Amino acid sequence: MQKIMKWFAPLLAVGVAVFIAFFLISINSPEIVQESEPLTLKSENVAPKQNEKIWLNHLSQTRQKGYFYPVNEVYVQVNLNEKITKTITYKLSAFLKDPYQLFCLKEELKNYGLKYFLKKDKQGIDLLIYSQNVDKLQSLVQVLKNYKISAQIKPYKEEY
Repeated sequence: MQKIMKWFAPLLAVGVAVFIAFFLISINSPEIVQESEPLTLKSENVAPKQNEKIWLNHLSQTRQKGYFYPVNEVYVQVNLNEKITKTITYKLSAFLKDPYQLFCLKEELKNYGLKYFLKKDKQGIDLLIYSQNVDKLQSLVQVLKNYKISAQIKPYKEEY
């Protein structure tokens, strides 16, 4: 087995060299290429016949289900007679001082199932949580006091 392995690498190298040599010989064959004329572009304008069917015309007239052609206009109908109820959304903002507080806050948010918005600026990291359940936010504030994270709950007003 050792003799076979001893001669395997050199035999493989010789085989690859022979293959490359035959490949180079085959692509560089001694056949003489005759001089040919340079290619020229010949364009002819052919007018379509009046009664000839064009595939674009067929596509513009089909009404098959399952394929919809792109349109430039969209019509939306809104029923404005519905009563719009006003809901109050609350914003919990927590100013974080270090990465450990951010980690703890993220873990608590996973437990509570709340989505958040992380805002970073020069002063630090501000994490905003928008929710309509004020009781859940108040219990989260109490839990965050264990991690020495100060958080505030305010009604959220959208500013434009």
